[in-house]
Amino acid sequence: MDTRRSIYPAAPRESLADRLHGRTVPDPYRWLEDRTDERTTRWLARQDDLYAEHMARLPGRDRLAARLAQLHQVGAVSSPTWCGQRWFATRRDGGRELDALYTGGSPTDRRVLVDPEMLDGSGHTTLDSWEPDHEGRFLAYQLSRDGIEEPALWVLDVGSGEVVDGPIDRTRHGSVAWRSGGDAFYYTRRLHPDDVPAGDEQYHQRVYLHRIGEPSRTDTMIFGAGRHKADLYRLTTSPDGRWLIVRCSRGTAPRNEIWIADLHATDPAAPYLRVVQAGVDGRTIARIGRDGRLYLLTDVGSRRRRLAVADPTDPNPRTWTDLLAEDDDAVLTGYALLDGPEAGRPLVLAARSRHAISELTTHDARTGERIDLVRLPGLGSVSDLTDHPDGGHSAWFTYTDMVTPSTVMRYDALSHTVEAWWRPPGETSAPEIDTRQVTSRSADGTAVPLLVVAPAGVLDGAGSSVGTPRPTMLYGYGGFNVSLSPTYAPTVLAWVEAGGTYAIAGVRGGGEEGADWHRAGTRAHKQNTFDDFYAAAEHLISSGWTTAEQLCVSGGSNGGLLVGAAITQRPALFAAALCQAPLLDMVRYERFALGRMWTDEYGSAADPEQFAWLLAYSPYHHVEPGTAYPAVLFSTFGGDTRVDPMHAWKTCAALQHATASADRPVLLRHEFQVGHGARAVSQLIAHGAETLAFAAAYTGLQQ
Repeated sequence: MDTRRSIYPAAPRESLADRLHGRTVPDPYRWLEDRTDERTTRWLARQDDLYAEHMARLPGRDRLAARLAQLHQVGAVSSPTWCGQRWFATRRDGGRELDALYTGGSPTDRRVLVDPEMLDGSGHTTLDSWEPDHEGRFLAYQLSRDGIEEPALWVLDVGSGEVVDGPIDRTRHGSVAWRSGGDAFYYTRRLHPDDVPAGDEQYHQRVYLHRIGEPSRTDTMIFGAGRHKADLYRLTTSPDGRWLIVRCSRGTAPRNEIWIADLHATDPAAPYLRVVQAGVDGRTIARIGRDGRLYLLTDVGSRRRRLAVADPTDPNPRTWTDLLAEDDDAVLTGYALLDGPEAGRPLVLAARSRHAISELTTHDARTGERIDLVRLPGLGSVSDLTDHPDGGHSAWFTYTDMVTPSTVMRYDALSHTVEAWWRPPGETSAPEIDTRQVTSRSADGTAVPLLVVAPAGVLDGAGSSVGTPRPTMLYGYGGFNVSLSPTYAPTVLAWVEAGGTYAIAGVRGGGEEGADWHRAGTRAHKQNTFDDFYAAAEHLISSGWTTAEQLCVSGGSNGGLLVGAAITQRPALFAAALCQAPLLDMVRYERFALGRMWTDEYGSAADPEQFAWLLAYSPYHHVEPGTAYPAVLFSTFGGDTRVDPMHAWKTCAALQHATASADRPVLLRHEFQVGHGARAVSQLIAHGAETLAFAAAYTGLQQ
């Protein structure tokens, strides 16, 4: 396909430049930051036409869409949250667009509580979060529309299904913690826009006490006044209603502070919050166990997390005692407390991730002694590990791997067995594949885990490729302590079934190997993330999996930054790139959407040293005219309030101006009424089919 048959939309290059810390920083496409500018509107419309023209010529899109629809038909279920004898969980039946929230007493005894599709048949309203009270009588939940993730908070009477309170606005990134009895809850809310400086409307969160049925304007502020504007709070209360725990992190910083209040010994409207953790470089999650102990899952003093216990009346870190020590080779990701009298002795069920593969072990809850390794269905991922607040011998978790849709499993401490408790409602139709974990070596010698997924019969026993190189998709993220682990993904399966190979790189910046792994890919060390990614690509090529002419790189959000760096730093290494909702202008990222929340991850251009880090790799600023760039498809979303689409728009214009590749286009796919996060299944299918068709066309995958 020859881009000379198309003319890229006109995009004036202005001579605008900033002088920052003694450096001249050109910004020729700054006008694309303004969505209301007529030039931007016109440019987007012409990009839509150009994209449609190219899509019409790509083979296989309809076949891919049909296959993705089949793979999504399995539906979805989530792990239960128990309140008394009632559970709460989400479910999506095959053919449905969005998850709905259900409640029941068993997997088959259920009824719907909140169904976004019934509330809005357009599919543009999503259920963002929900929290039942401890007795299971009331439910607080948040809905948002058009992907903007600016939800309102409502309260539902679970018995009648009637809305009894709300809406309460300004609750984005919100957290709810119920008082016992269900008459009131603590929650987080931003200050009114009139009470903050212009431009700070998305910041200045506070903690309030709200009484059901009373106007939110009368809510009592209990915490947050005078603190940093980027502070975010997470709240929990113990099931018996005695303890309130407040966690605070500054944006997405990998550290937090914690306070605890005894609500039986203080005024609930003015609780005395005692410090649990402050002034340390680490992150801790705290909860109260049924035995009255304070449990602390922490990476303070441990790279891969440990579980400590303390007396909640004296929670100073000096009093913490390790229950589960740090594992030298696996990250502790969660735990459940099993202390029903039938089990004989109280147990801890611990979930760990060993090089991105999950495992479960049981331990004595008094000594931490390991008892057993729990057999899982395969090499996959465990998440949402929960127990029953009233005690017992069961724990629930979600399990998935590359061919197994997320399934709710139940662990029984009496029989030491795992069984499916709630399966996805539809039939699975996953193709036969082989999966292996291999290792690549980064520029500094660091071992980087690489999960390779291929058609059945392509891998030999050692995980090497058999036969000729084939079109390959390389995916990465590398940020915010997020781990990439095996999971059921229709786009991956459709690509592999068509004959391609799919590889997932666990690069530094993610959480695959713990806190140090994350920090080794942040701030001044961000280049490590990119180098790890290139090492993974080179390993795939040198091992005979693929060639540079058959390799497509893919990533979104922070992973879009990874893709942007890849195509500007190593353009000859890739034939194609899928860059979705990316961060690309790292000099100005703080000025848009939630950018100021991420300065701990990347650094701030306001600081001379940190500005130098950012400019050194900022993809928008490293587009070089006359370079033969890969085929690039940018995806942006009109409702995205996390990463502003301007990043992709400016870089798309720059690449269209600069590229010397005659047969590898640079295209933009812009979608309205969709945001950064949850969306309807039909939107996922359309996006997946088009991006896979693009990747196939420019890597030579014959469908």
